[in-house]
Amino acid sequence: MTNIPETGRTPRVQIRLVVIQILVLSLLGTLGGRLWYLQIREGDEYAKEASGNHVQQVVDPAVRGSILDARGVPLADNETRLVVSASRTDLLKMKDDGKAVLAKLAGVLGMTPKEVMEKVRLCDAKTPQPCWNGSPYQPIPITDEATARQALQIRERAEDFPGITAEPQAVRRYSGPGKANTAQVLGYLSPVTDEEITKAQDTDSPYLRSDQVGRSGLERQYDKELRGKAGVTRYEVDNLGRVIGQAEADAAQPGSNLVTSIDARVQRVAEYELDQAMKTARKQFDKITGENYKADSGAVIVMEAKTGRIVSMASAPKYDPNVWVGGISAKDYRKLTGKDSNYPLLNRAIQGQSAPGSTFKVVSTAAAVEAGYEWDGGYPCTSSYSVGGQVFKNFEGENFGPISLGRALEVSCDTVFYGLADREWKKDGGINPKKGEPKDYFYKAAHQFGLGKETGVDLPNEVTGRVPDRQWKADYWKANKDSWCKTGKKDGSYVEKIAYENCLEGNKMREGDSINYSIGQGDTLVTPIQEAMIYGALANGGTEYVPTIGKAIVSADGKTVKEIKPRVRAKLPITQATHEGMDKALAGVVTSGTAAWKFQGWPQDKIELHAKTGTAEVYGKQTTSWLATYSKDYTIVMTISQAGTGSGASGEAVRNIYSALYGVQADGSINHKKALLPTPQKSLPKIKADGSITSPKIAKDPVKELRSAKKAVTDPGGQQVPGTAPTATTGNQNTRRRRRGRASRRKLT
Repeated sequence: MTNIPETGRTPRVQIRLVVIQILVLSLLGTLGGRLWYLQIREGDEYAKEASGNHVQQVVDPAVRGSILDARGVPLADNETRLVVSASRTDLLKMKDDGKAVLAKLAGVLGMTPKEVMEKVRLCDAKTPQPCWNGSPYQPIPITDEATARQALQIRERAEDFPGITAEPQAVRRYSGPGKANTAQVLGYLSPVTDEEITKAQDTDSPYLRSDQVGRSGLERQYDKELRGKAGVTRYEVDNLGRVIGQAEADAAQPGSNLVTSIDARVQRVAEYELDQAMKTARKQFDKITGENYKADSGAVIVMEAKTGRIVSMASAPKYDPNVWVGGISAKDYRKLTGKDSNYPLLNRAIQGQSAPGSTFKVVSTAAAVEAGYEWDGGYPCTSSYSVGGQVFKNFEGENFGPISLGRALEVSCDTVFYGLADREWKKDGGINPKKGEPKDYFYKAAHQFGLGKETGVDLPNEVTGRVPDRQWKADYWKANKDSWCKTGKKDGSYVEKIAYENCLEGNKMREGDSINYSIGQGDTLVTPIQEAMIYGALANGGTEYVPTIGKAIVSADGKTVKEIKPRVRAKLPITQATHEGMDKALAGVVTSGTAAWKFQGWPQDKIELHAKTGTAEVYGKQTTSWLATYSKDYTIVMTISQAGTGSGASGEAVRNIYSALYGVQADGSINHKKALLPTPQKSLPKIKADGSITSPKIAKDPVKELRSAKKAVTDPGGQQVPGTAPTATTGNQNTRRRRRGRASRRKLT
């Protein structure tokens, strides 16, 4: 009998186990050796090679949301264009880095090889524009203006153009209907910068390098909502840039649409009337200098009086915002920013500031009442007002005798306000008041009316204007004292004398400062949007609203609608009695005051208008025209630099805008069918189930309709029928040419 080991294994089984053990140990030794070889001996080399394998992302830009007017008409949207792009990765795989292909492409597109080469080079600190600042793995656009024939050539001869694509893509378009421009309100786009990417990377709205960012206007103010979220496809690539796999992909999310309170038809009319007013002003001449008015810039605002919503905002000079699409050329950039451009990129409705002239008198009137002066008191409206040898004249030496504050507003009597401000200056202690003694009613009223600070309008870069109160004078003197003392001369030129006086006591509130201030002259600065806010409050009973343009944000699918509600900013610091007095006086400006010659025949009994004219003097320049007006529904403010008087330069244009709004015809009748917006637009445009927004078609140019309605009604003999609007050559010459005739704006000691 065979002996069996206690383990129960036969010799054959034991041999097999030994063999298996040897094999296992050999394999483990081999694997261990290989691991040592890879990680220890050759570890650094393989780590270096592996570092070249990483993930790159290709961005699918989100479709930017549209900017729409109050009825849904696009002011800024996207259009499909044929975009020719180049894959830099594919080009670099070629022996000549794709230079031959790009040269051939230039011939098809009608460009020079240099222009095409510059498009695909990457931006860095040493590479100026044009260059590509996006991802090098992203298709780089060469042109977005390719014709169908050019695109067909590229696609049919794909073997001749490796790495080149010609595909339809969405591109930003600014094209207001009826040729409405709206450039400064809309703004423009340009590529995001490295600094912006860094700042936004930890926010809830980070930028991608391929993003286009709003640079001004609504495009900037609502950039986050309009931009959407780009789609990103992540690819794993080796150190040679070759794609070796796809990691993941996120779909693009289109941006929301912005519905504004702008009415494209009214915008078109406002822009046209501002332009015409400036052209007309340039044909008139300044009686003091004998030169034609320059009328070099201006602005007009149409605002809903009861909500603060902006119906129209125009600034001149204007420009075509489409020049920014696809990258602005150096030539176009110089035209917009050069020394002789007059800076059309400025939105003068919120960034243009100048002395308000007599439109400021509503503030001075409120201050006078607060200081204790009776509304119906008899205040001397003399032809001039003398202080310390300095004579301040009323315009054209007019003398109305003792009049009320209301009548002083109506006829814009300067000397009434000179006297009131001078008396208050003396009550406050004159040039050396005791600490805590000055009540400064006139300066406090300006702050209470909202001047000297931003209105809060939903546009970037609004300026504050200036209220030259005691604190401002002290700060300004401290900043400029050294310069004034260095250049000032007691017996020098006008400018040198001013510098000399400012050096000595520019930090003190002088008598001449207060006198000039009372009629909106001197160092006072306001913006058109501030004026619109103030006169809008007078129109609605005393409530100042924050001016707004955005009305609602609508998601791309139409499921989310976020309305932007009107916001109350402040209440005017006047009693109901004072408000009623001002309201009556400002209506009198239209019927029998300084603007009456421009509003003859207006249906005042049906559509009551109120107005205040202003002619602001600017040292070294011609006078600035101001006209602030309101009806029960709207406030319209127009200003034109170096254009003459308030009513003379702006009266007809403002009247025409009201005519377009309400459908007022040349003979004073009202045609409701011709009215563009007889009452403010309250509802939002209709949003369809797919998220698209219904917009009406504009069949006719509103300007042509207005011009047709403006045609003078004449009898067979060619004479103007009574009750029709006067032409530029009719009317009383004394009221037409309202020259201030003040001796000087030199500050008095």
